[in-house]
Amino acid sequence: MQQNLQPIVKNLVLIGGGHSHAIVLKMFGMKPLPGVRLTLITATLDTAYSGMLPGHIAGFYSHDECHIDLQSLANFAQAELYIDTVIGLDLKNNKVVCANRPAVDFDVLSIDIGSIPATISVEGAAEYAIAAKPVTQLLEHWDKLVETVSKNPQESISIAIVGGGAGGVELALSIRARLHGILAQTQQSRSNLEIHLFQRGTELMPKYHQSVRHQIQQILIEKGIKLHLGETVCKVTPKNLTPNSSLQMERRNGEVFEVECESGLTVECNQIFWVTQASAPEWLKTSGLRTDKQGFILVEDTLQSQTHPHIFAAGDIATMVNHPRPKAGVFAVRQGKPLFENLQRILLAQSLKPYKPQKEYLSLIGTGDKRAIATKGTFNLPPHKLLWCWKDWIDRRFMKRFSNLPQRKPKNHSSASYNNLC
Repeated sequence: MQQNLQPIVKNLVLIGGGHSHAIVLKMFGMKPLPGVRLTLITATLDTAYSGMLPGHIAGFYSHDECHIDLQSLANFAQAELYIDTVIGLDLKNNKVVCANRPAVDFDVLSIDIGSIPATISVEGAAEYAIAAKPVTQLLEHWDKLVETVSKNPQESISIAIVGGGAGGVELALSIRARLHGILAQTQQSRSNLEIHLFQRGTELMPKYHQSVRHQIQQILIEKGIKLHLGETVCKVTPKNLTPNSSLQMERRNGEVFEVECESGLTVECNQIFWVTQASAPEWLKTSGLRTDKQGFILVEDTLQSQTHPHIFAAGDIATMVNHPRPKAGVFAVRQGKPLFENLQRILLAQSLKPYKPQKEYLSLIGTGDKRAIATKGTFNLPPHKLLWCWKDWIDRRFMKRFSNLPQRKPKNHSSASYNNLC
């Protein structure tokens, strides 16, 4: 039996099931490396595709249509799958420290865990707001909210969204679409729903062209979303309802929340969604890897850590030193193939290839009504159903890459290590 076991030459560990790692796993399944033990550590069994997430919230896609099955993908790649939360790195001994299992050894490590909204500086945000990431927790809260509104559509509800970037805007439009649909089905007034969008700057989506910002602002106003531009949220606090309050909170503790701004503006609401500037988890900031001011891993053109060349990073959690780009899913998807190629190359002791991301990229921004805006640089097209159909086709084509994969069992390895073989 021992002759049938394949000696372990290298341990390759992937932390996180983000877009880049999904592509890496798919490509390892198609082009495996003999003698390499591949391990995926992730907190969830599936991962949401960011391009379809607003459509899922709006009710256009089911959960399965917009989530990649990491168990199936790991089986196809013949990878060990550990469902656990990473809490640290032991870089001296090359170990990944997990919350609920023994540390995992690695020779080569890759990190693709996305980002989290920066909430630390705002009092009460971490306790009372619903962060846009991790997506699993966002969707748990969202599903409960949909259920509450469905059961009690006659009750008024007020929702606050903090953050006026593309993510906050799409979330506001998607929430409105889904809840207005429920109110229409139950023959209730749309006035039962209020949506407030807070943006620190005086304009929405500041990283986009002026014409796109203007279109988006007009759409939000036309759809009745209350904009609070130039308003910096500084505090979130729970507030007990009085018998005469106009807000009917569905939470069992009988609370609503107050969103307080530096200007003195205060808005009462039932749910707060936090979609502000991205940040990195605390364990990564103290890992010993070189990071930027937000805690994101600084990587070279090869996607290797500046300080630890046997560690790679991609997606939102990485900042390319020579080619900084926005934290957008399109870059994570594009990094998948070069990340895979360089992981294979370092395992084979070959020279690595640099990767240079494109400067401009196409954005198709859904408006919550099965229309979309197309924008690339200074070029843009106004909302149209055909643009939504185009976006839908692109997203479904991407997800199809991870469906109906042949299922394999992880490779059998002997306990021999690389050091024992050399």
